Amino acid sequence: MEDRKKLLETFENAYPDRDYVIEHTAPEFTSVCPKTGQPDFATMILEYIPDQLCVELKAYKIYLTSFRNDGIFYESVTNMILDDLVAVLQPRYMRITAEFNVRGGISSVIEVEHHKEESIN
Repeated sequence: MEDRKKLLETFENAYPDRDYVIEHTAPEFTSVCPKTGQPDFATMILEYIPDQLCVELKAYKIYLTSFRNDGIFYESVTNMILDDLVAVLQPRYMRITAEFNVRGGISSVIEVEHHKEESIN
């Protein structure tokens, strides 16, 4: 897999001194089950408190679309998305909630979080 982080574009947070929550919902996420080759469908919910940067939405959409043909487990893709976004944005807080559609009679929800560590002086 290529370095997807390169797809993520940012812009400066106009209010870096204020904590506020940004939430983006992407209801058309797709990837592929690595065991069966069947498509997996999910709604990806990104919530974060930005620090200096915010994610640009068109770039975020292209980033999510880049998983379309990848055979990857739910847990792995959710954690990978969090890791990539945290690396690029360095937010104060971030949570990814991946709500995967029912397949084989089971639905799955994966939630992963990041909390920025405060430096101690």
